[in-house]
Amino acid sequence: MARVKQVQVTFDCANPRGVAEFWKAVLGYVDPPIPPGFVSWDAFDASLPVQSQGSTWACQDPDGVGPRLFFQRVPETKTVKNRLHLDVRVGVGLTGDERVSTLEAEAARLESLGARRLRLLLADEENESCLVMQDVEGNEFCLD
Repeated sequence: MARVKQVQVTFDCANPRGVAEFWKAVLGYVDPPIPPGFVSWDAFDASLPVQSQGSTWACQDPDGVGPRLFFQRVPETKTVKNRLHLDVRVGVGLTGDERVSTLEAEAARLESLGARRLRLLLADEENESCLVMQDVEGNEFCLD
């Protein structure tokens, strides 16, 4: 059996760089190293055929721990709920009002970046509270 070396999460979107910039700000991620022979990612992008320019972007955990995120332009718009979403774990180890306050504070920060708050799911017998949100193109994610 093959051993998995890395995981990359791919987002279909209309504006790859814009969505990447949002997730970089959310997670503290950075752009990957610039390809050899180029002074910037913009210079690399400008070297591509016109129809490919701006069609992809990526970001990665600067510590190499989290998965790489890849963003690719697709012609269709998002029409239904995601079948996969990211959980941004800002409330680990917190419960009750302290957890909800932490989720709310992070939601306010992300709303200033263009995210949209959908609903707060309060703790029950099985799960702690989480806050469901959407990124700048409507992809759902949870603050957990």
